[in-house]
Amino acid sequence: MELFNEMELYDYEQVVFCQDKASGLKGIIAIHDTTLGPALGGCRMWPYENEEEALRDVLRLSKGMTYKNAAAGLNIGGGKSVIIGDPRKDKSEALFRAMGRFVESLNGRYIIAEDVGTTEEDMNFMYLETDYVTGSTASAGASGNPSPKTALGIYYSMKRTAKEVFGTDSLADLTISVQGVGNVAYELCRLIHEEGGKLIVTDINKEAVQRVVDDFNATSVSVDEIYDVEADIFSPCALGAILNDTTIPRLKVKAICGSANNQLAEGKKHGKMLEDAGILYAPDFIVNSGGVINVADELGGYNEERAVKKIQGIYDQMGQIFLIAKEQGITTVEAANHLAEERINQMLNVRRTFLSSEKSSISKR
Repeated sequence: MELFNEMELYDYEQVVFCQDKASGLKGIIAIHDTTLGPALGGCRMWPYENEEEALRDVLRLSKGMTYKNAAAGLNIGGGKSVIIGDPRKDKSEALFRAMGRFVESLNGRYIIAEDVGTTEEDMNFMYLETDYVTGSTASAGASGNPSPKTALGIYYSMKRTAKEVFGTDSLADLTISVQGVGNVAYELCRLIHEEGGKLIVTDINKEAVQRVVDDFNATSVSVDEIYDVEADIFSPCALGAILNDTTIPRLKVKAICGSANNQLAEGKKHGKMLEDAGILYAPDFIVNSGGVINVADELGGYNEERAVKKIQGIYDQMGQIFLIAKEQGITTVEAANHLAEERINQMLNVRRTFLSSEKSSISKR
C-alpha cells in the first residue's frame, strides 16, 4: 500500500504507528476527520495475518466512524485503532497501558473506546495512562460496557426497517437470521425474543450459538448456511464485506439490518444489487451507532437516560434515510452517506467563516 496516496484519496488526517517492545504492542491509530470535533472510535484487537491487513482495516474503520458520528448528530470526528494480536492469549496490563500512552500523546485528538476483542477492563488499564478513554469503569461518570446500548440501537433500527417493509414495526412472529452472536448480538437476540420474534443464528463460536439456542429458543445453522435460510430480516453482526457478488444472490430475505461494520464489500455496487433484488438495506453505520452515542455522552458528563433517548432516535433517523432514498431515487447507502457528508460540509463552512472573521479582526489591530 502507498500510504500517502491512500490518505490523500480519502482525505485522512493522521496515521500513528505504535510499537512497544517490552509489552509486545504493535498498534495503529488512524484519524480520518476532526471537522466536527475530536476523533472517537474503538480499539479493535485482532490476529491480523500481516501489517498491511491491519492498516487497511484501521483506515476503513476510521472513515466509517466519521460517517457514523456525523450521521448520528454527534460533535465528534472519526478515528479508530487496532492492536495486532490474539485477544484470547496476547492481552496484558502492560500492553494496554502502552497503548494508552500513545493515545495520551495525541493530546485529545483521538478518544479511544472498546471494540471487537477489547473490554471494559482493557479500557481501565488505558485509563491509568490517559483521560482520553471512554467505556471504562475506572472513572467517575463512565458509561461502562457499550454492548447493550449498541444492541438497543440495532433493535430500534430493525423495528423501523420492519415498518418500512411490512407496514408495522412489530417484530412479533418475524423470523430474524443473525450472523454472529457475540456480546452485542446476544443482547439483540434477547430483545427480539422478548418481542416474540423467531431466531435463526450462526457463529464460529459454538458455545455462543448454544447459549442463544438455550436462552431464546433459537434455531442454529452452519456458518455458510446462514445465507440460504428463509427469513424476514437478515442481521449481520460479525465481520464486514459479507454482502458481495457471491452471497447476495443466495439471500431469501426482505431486509438487512445488523451491527457489523462495512457489510457491503463494495458500497455502491452491492447497495444497488440489494435494491435490484428487492431487499431493503439499513446502512450499517446508522444501525450500529448506539454504542458510540452512548460513550460520546460521557464527554459531557454521562447521563444514561439522555443517552438512551438519543439512541431511540435512531428509529426516526432510519426513517429519514429511507425517505431520502425514495425521494432522490438513490440507494439507502447513498442516502446515509449524503446525510453524513452534508453535516460535515455544513460545519466545515461554519468553521471556515469563523476563522476568516477571526483573522480579519486580528489584522485590523
